[in-house]
Amino acid sequence: MRRRIAAHKFKKMKLITPEKGTPASQGDPYLLKANGKYYIYATGTDGVEAYGSDRLFSGWKYLGKALTEAHCKEFWAPCVIERDGVYYMYYSSVQEGEADMHKQAIKAAVSSSPEGPFVYKKTILPAFSIDPHVVKSGKDYYIFYSVNDENGERAGTYIVVDKLADMFTPEGNPQAAVVPTIDEEIFMRDRFRKGQHWHTVEGAFYFRIGNDHYLIYSGNCYQNEKYFLGYACAHAEEDDLRKLKFEKQPSASVYAPLLCRNDKEEGTGHNSIVEEDGKYYIVYHARDISADKTLPDSRTARICLLKAEGKTLKAVRDIP
Repeated sequence: MRRRIAAHKFKKMKLITPEKGTPASQGDPYLLKANGKYYIYATGTDGVEAYGSDRLFSGWKYLGKALTEAHCKEFWAPCVIERDGVYYMYYSSVQEGEADMHKQAIKAAVSSSPEGPFVYKKTILPAFSIDPHVVKSGKDYYIFYSVNDENGERAGTYIVVDKLADMFTPEGNPQAAVVPTIDEEIFMRDRFRKGQHWHTVEGAFYFRIGNDHYLIYSGNCYQNEKYFLGYACAHAEEDDLRKLKFEKQPSASVYAPLLCRNDKEEGTGHNSIVEEDGKYYIVYHARDISADKTLPDSRTARICLLKAEGKTLKAVRDIP
């Protein structure tokens, strides 16, 4: 039976308000519930930034860097999952001094605590690989992540999924999950050569309600006006996530964002989902329209209600 998430009034809010002495932004926020508390991990230049609270909607405090790695920088899009009392963090980074961000590669680190410190264990995928999301499905674990296709009809970054042989080893049989299909996903025109417009579909987050499988993704670039969150669905009684045929909603040819720029915020993207008291909430980054544009990054973590019914997801924000 399909589960319906009831609508109710919920006002969009900033989840974290940066305080003096803390990082100014929380790009790519990943939320974890553990030991009765809440944690958010975010992209950082010199390490993964961590925040914690006893409550979901308030009381957030900066905990410091949950992960650092010698001689590395640009720690992107962390994901944390717990298994048998061990916390596994998946993220990407590059070597210090490296100017080419296409050298980003996905790595794994471990900790005995959700607060860290996490310790690097292994680089699990080659460059270019970013935006990992590891989930348990049935008895197995799977990893969604983004890679490049330089020769496709719509060249650019897209999302694949693979099974993990163990927590540090993808099987090496990735299957395409979501690929670029529309112009609104163009990151940059003529990016690497004339006539080749570079698309970006990244930031996968998977969750399941009954036999409805949802994959939320970010399209375009957070600095561009068309940047958005979209989603794809599959309906199947299936645990092997590589066998699912995700379909963009409402269609692969239609730009119909789950979240995008409005009159109050922009740069809405890269999310995680949390279930709280039978309701689903989407945690994402955005920046206020009025934010100081001279800052290198003014994205902060936000939260709003997410309604789900069959193939339809709806993000409910700015409700009086």
